[in-house]
Amino acid sequence: MSAIIYKICSADAWARAIEAGAFAGAPADLQDGYIHLSSARQVVATAAKHFARQDNLLLIAVDAGRLGEDLKWERSRGGALFPHLYGSLEMNAVLSAEPLPLGRDGAHVFPRGVAS
Repeated sequence: MSAIIYKICSADAWARAIEAGAFAGAPADLQDGYIHLSSARQVVATAAKHFARQDNLLLIAVDAGRLGEDLKWERSRGGALFPHLYGSLEMNAVLSAEPLPLGRDGAHVFPRGVAS
């Protein structure tokens, strides 16, 4: 079984990706030349660091095994290996897209089983 990795993005950006048939990346992804992804252990910290108090977000679950050689695990925050996708995120690799709401404390509320 392949690993599940995650992308956090706005609902508007994801709607455009569905219309286009693939996700080319958010502005930060396009600037860096790859799509930033996170493992289940990393995604909560990613949300807190890069998406603090942002609403209207989705948590996109991706089957890492379907990304092929365009997926690279590279050192990033704190020296940890993060998944980076050097290409578009094709819809056939997407397992789900779920809302990532804000809780009363302003932190994102993740679906059960993520980051547990």
